[in-house]
Amino acid sequence: MGCDQDIQALALAVIQTEMQAVAGLAARIDEQFVSACRLLLACKGRVVVTGMGKSGHIAGKIAATLASTGTPAFFVHPGEASHGDLGMITRQDVVLALSNSGETEEILTILPIIKRLGVPLIALTGNPESALARFASVHINVAVEHEACPLGLAPTASTTAALVMGDALAVSLLETKGFTRDDFALSHPGGSLGKRLLLQVNDIMHRGSEVPVVTDSVLVSDALLEMTGKKLGMTAVVDGEGRVAGIFTDGDLRRMLEKNLDVHATRIAEVMTGPCKVIDVDMLAAEAMQIMESKKNQCPAGRRQPTKIVGRVEYARFAAGRHSLRVTSDVRFKPPITECC
Repeated sequence: MGCDQDIQALALAVIQTEMQAVAGLAARIDEQFVSACRLLLACKGRVVVTGMGKSGHIAGKIAATLASTGTPAFFVHPGEASHGDLGMITRQDVVLALSNSGETEEILTILPIIKRLGVPLIALTGNPESALARFASVHINVAVEHEACPLGLAPTASTTAALVMGDALAVSLLETKGFTRDDFALSHPGGSLGKRLLLQVNDIMHRGSEVPVVTDSVLVSDALLEMTGKKLGMTAVVDGEGRVAGIFTDGDLRRMLEKNLDVHATRIAEVMTGPCKVIDVDMLAAEAMQIMESKKNQCPAGRRQPTKIVGRVEYARFAAGRHSLRVTSDVRFKPPITECC
């Protein structure tokens, strides 16, 4: 049994080998890569990703990444394909096949059917002279100098290289298509990620009678009664027509007391923070959090006139399974008014 240093050295050698394999891919981002992207962008159907053994596992992950980033895709096992699953492939599709040797029998068996269908074939192999590479419409070379496995047998560096090239394809397509955060959210509705991407300000804000509101003509003492009654540490301030004039928070109160101002003799309009910066209620909660943090917990930017109060969101925690995300903002408004305050 080797000592600890020997084990560490072996692990570092694996990492170094795979780093070199990935670095070598930079030279393969050439006209063949661009051609592959063009085929995928022109695809009217779905990208059918296939591979056998370890390459099959990588192919499944690439299919999942494509599907979640705006390129509809799914995995087909090449062994099952020749026993009926070829029916999943249509003339509108593009096939992406992974094989390090380029000679995987199960894949070569289905090539004549793919050709008969007239389906474009993109091959990721480590052998440009292989049967699969020669048959493909586009071939991307993902060859590595050697595997990280000291026996040179277990797919290690080669599968890492194929995975990275698959990610390069997926992200290149994502950027070229103009895929957005909102698009990403639609395919990730579950879990904490879905919460972060789909939850809107409107879903978590206080609304109606829960929102503290006073007119700009009242005394600070009246505003304090409204604040303490609603227990949100602030009150919105509106003009005579119900339009947002500003906001008064516990911080404003502290600054006022430091100046020895009388709460029973000072009008709220004299000490409020205004004009108030606002955001729309249909903004993603995660965006609201980022805006609030950038504004140091002041009202977020995005004022529009005329603007009336719709609701207010405080620092909140919302759960997705066993995970939670803090979403913050302050007074929430949207013109024209959509809900009574």
